[in-house]
Amino acid sequence: MTGFGRRQGTWEDSHVTVEIRSVNHRFLETGIRLPKSMSHLEEHFKKAIQGHCRRGRVDLTVLIQGGRGGTRSLQVDAVLAKQYHQALRTLQRTLKLKGAIDVGLLAGLRDVITMSDQPADDPQLAKLVTKLTTQAVQDLAKMRKKEGALLANDIQARIEILRGLKGQVATKAPHVAQEAFDRMKGRVEKLLSSEVPDSAKLHQELAVFADRSDITEELVRLDAHMIQFEQTLQSTESVGKTLDFLIQEMGREINTIGSKANDLTITSSVVQMKAELERIREQIQNVE
Repeated sequence: MTGFGRRQGTWEDSHVTVEIRSVNHRFLETGIRLPKSMSHLEEHFKKAIQGHCRRGRVDLTVLIQGGRGGTRSLQVDAVLAKQYHQALRTLQRTLKLKGAIDVGLLAGLRDVITMSDQPADDPQLAKLVTKLTTQAVQDLAKMRKKEGALLANDIQARIEILRGLKGQVATKAPHVAQEAFDRMKGRVEKLLSSEVPDSAKLHQELAVFADRSDITEELVRLDAHMIQFEQTLQSTESVGKTLDFLIQEMGREINTIGSKANDLTITSSVVQMKAELERIREQIQNVE
């Protein structure tokens, strides 16, 4: 689920900013960028994120800018410099240009050399950053909760559509087995003319065939899965994986209904049910 949180503060004459953002991801994955002097806080911040998030890619960044309470350092991105060098050589060959690609040229290219402020290892600064991070994580959680409520409403509406389609299938279902029986009986009688040998055995075989077209059990299980899905959707716990499982089970029942019921009306409803189920599946990927 997506979300964003930002908190700012001041320490001595420095400006402190904590930003946290999350995007959809099947599992929980965290990325934390801290000044080197605060690297010992990384595990603490990870636990703070885990306390509010179960799924998603969550990135936390702490920036400390300005001030005289620390030192400034240069960072060289050697990988980027190599990419620039390769690109320039390719361009040189393509345009058949002469001249040297020296270090001065590479150093002047964007982001090859960057300068950053390295704050001092101060307990008060660490305390402030911890406080701001806690607040930013809470802001993120609130935004994700609001989005989750909207998502739940959308999914609930789609479940109602699915239930309506299931109702259409259930209305037609009692006639499917009898129609299958009558169709097959008519074909057999036509092949064997008006004289049907061993009528009792023939009806027994036809009844077995018709029973294979009965979708009552699949409809009952599908309804049970939808009820459990709705109950799970209202839970305050982490339910994403449970909903994933229920969606798979619902899909299995719908597929079976489609394969067993040899009826155009039911087939049409099954196609619509599959389409709606796929929309729900896509939304479930955003649910924690």
